Amino acid sequence: MLTFLDGTLTLRGTGSQPRGGLGSGRHHLEHGKVLVLRVAPALIFIGALLGIPAAVMSTSPAHADQVREREYWLQDYGIEAAWSVTKGAGVRIAIIDTGIDGSHPDLLGAVVGGADFSGLGSFNGQTPVGSERRHGTMVASLAAGRGNNGTDGVLGSAPEAQLLSLSMSFGGGIISPDEQIAQAVRFAVDNQADIISLSLTRNTRDWPESWDDAFGYAEDNDVVVIAAAGNRGSGTVAVGAPATMPGVLTVGGVTQEGVASDSASSQGITIGVMAPSEGLVGAIPEGGYVSWSGTSGATPIVAGIVALVRAAYPTMDAANVVNRILATARPVGESIPDALYGYGLVDAYAAVTAQVPLVDAHPLGTLDEWVTLHRRLEGSSIVVPLGPTNVAEEAPKTADRAIAAAPDTRRDTLPYVVTGIFAVLLLLVLASGTGLAWLRRGKR
Repeated sequence: MLTFLDGTLTLRGTGSQPRGGLGSGRHHLEHGKVLVLRVAPALIFIGALLGIPAAVMSTSPAHADQVREREYWLQDYGIEAAWSVTKGAGVRIAIIDTGIDGSHPDLLGAVVGGADFSGLGSFNGQTPVGSERRHGTMVASLAAGRGNNGTDGVLGSAPEAQLLSLSMSFGGGIISPDEQIAQAVRFAVDNQADIISLSLTRNTRDWPESWDDAFGYAEDNDVVVIAAAGNRGSGTVAVGAPATMPGVLTVGGVTQEGVASDSASSQGITIGVMAPSEGLVGAIPEGGYVSWSGTSGATPIVAGIVALVRAAYPTMDAANVVNRILATARPVGESIPDALYGYGLVDAYAAVTAQVPLVDAHPLGTLDEWVTLHRRLEGSSIVVPLGPTNVAEEAPKTADRAIAAAPDTRRDTLPYVVTGIFAVLLLLVLASGTGLAWLRRGKR
């Protein structure tokens, strides 16, 4: 197994030959032996500004004819049953990641557009970039993989959905990762994305102000945004942005038995639903496959399910789409929502078939409300608490809406001040006039 932890690359032997990925040649390990290598800080996403919360990958990639039978989640989470209703045709999912290899046999015809925001890739976003270049293709295959030769290869949750490949780099690029993401979100909205899938974490609960505008733009244009909770095994102990942002559907991970994963998921009160994050298999560039674990895989599985809902209910707004996902999840925690499991295990078939009452407000709040309540007034500094009760615990609550609906106190008050002064002067004039009249009457 390959994992990054505390600046160390640990490779546990399986008796098989790793295929690339280390950049320093191939390393054959006997079963059970452990090789520990020091790696450059640029390759370490843990504790950095921004990172991918997923990379726990098998050193021996699977083959196309071995893949389909290992996609246990297609049956266990009602995805195959949901295909009797829809396979996601006409819905567009933007994958903001390291780029999608659209030439992979499982993704032929799936990628309909894209762009590169790192300055390191191709104009269409289909050249994987960065040290984790395989990541974007893996993610994309679980969302909308088409399969390979009918019964082989990866089928995504929504095998007829369209993909946008928006490539970015976490360890380089001409602009910061934060700004790459902000630009990619706006591009996704402008290019008719119905869903944005983000298998990444900032590893902090707060986010830059540029994200207010970008994610607010997605919110204003009725786009469902989905983000990974992160993985404890990769150093993400608590959920970080963008998963902490109001209105974002956060995905946590469970084992094949449906139990919260200790290593391939982070937990926190911002969790929306849970999906498989262990024992996953996905496509990688140049036609390969790989076994892997992490909420980076759980997230596109849910993104594909959201695509099924949007295809089944094409006029339904984002708030009700998300509400339908939450309302039809299978509860497994002690409460609803639960700090560990959120609303429960996602259920694709129930999400597209169940009777769910419509809601007027987004069940996860809105970013616009949060900005109104928590960001600075003009000219003052931004205050975003960083302690254990910060953004993750400060997500907008129902009561916030009444506060947010109050008149905007930032409006110019000068007209009211002038009117008040004029009224006082008028009263004084009237009062003095009345007093003079009374004195004149008294002298008569």
